Amino acid sequence: MTNDIAKLLKEAFFFCAFAQPLHLCGYMQLPFFYIVDYNSSQKEIVLDEDTSRHVVQVLRMKEGEKLNLTDGKGNLIIAEIIDAHKKHCSVNVNDSTFTPQSSRKTTIAISLLKNSNRFEWFLEKATELGILEIIPLICERTEKQKFRYDRMKGICISAMLQSQQCWLPVLREPVKYIEYIKSKCNPDLTKFIAHCEEAAEKQNLSTFQRLNKSTILIGPEGDFTKQEIELALQNNFVPVSLGETRLRTETAGVVAAVLFCQV
Repeated sequence: MTNDIAKLLKEAFFFCAFAQPLHLCGYMQLPFFYIVDYNSSQKEIVLDEDTSRHVVQVLRMKEGEKLNLTDGKGNLIIAEIIDAHKKHCSVNVNDSTFTPQSSRKTTIAISLLKNSNRFEWFLEKATELGILEIIPLICERTEKQKFRYDRMKGICISAMLQSQQCWLPVLREPVKYIEYIKSKCNPDLTKFIAHCEEAAEKQNLSTFQRLNKSTILIGPEGDFTKQEIELALQNNFVPVSLGETRLRTETAGVVAAVLFCQV
């Protein structure tokens, strides 16, 4: 990784750590948990068994103590425990606020990896950086096609909570490359493909101005095939590079996330 990219990543994660909305700062000192659904009319919420166990048995929280909840759709709920049951802990809603989603609508479509740990690392970092949507791709050179959706979504949820955000990225089921390329996209969407082939028309992604609606294709180990690259170009994807060195797939995904969300 070049020094410029390393510096960019460092600055981006520093930004994520300290650039939280001001109205969240005081609340985020409380323990923070995820709930699947929430509507503003709710006055009482029963936590699921895993969350209840963590609240009651791990953190040893009692009736009267407060915690934060989010549904990953912009809602932040400040709640008070009224029944510290280890399997179905109940809380009262004291207050709730809604954080609008970022104006940057960013999607990363990235090949699955043979090493699941590396793909999980990418999911964690992309979530921390604020990517809106993640689409696992099955390309011609993708070596592993098995995808444990529940585990992968759990990693996104954990990263959302750790980075104190209220928006969970949309994680799609894996899709074949050709199907995604030919799918109908928002006409306002700027589409990129990052590949390693020599091409005179390639620009560095960092040279593009602020993009509010964008998606990028990141290939597998061994890169996209020439046919896959040609297919993307035929469907109006703009070829780009992510720096002067060849990056691992998961690193390329994170660099793209930084450039999309923080620059």
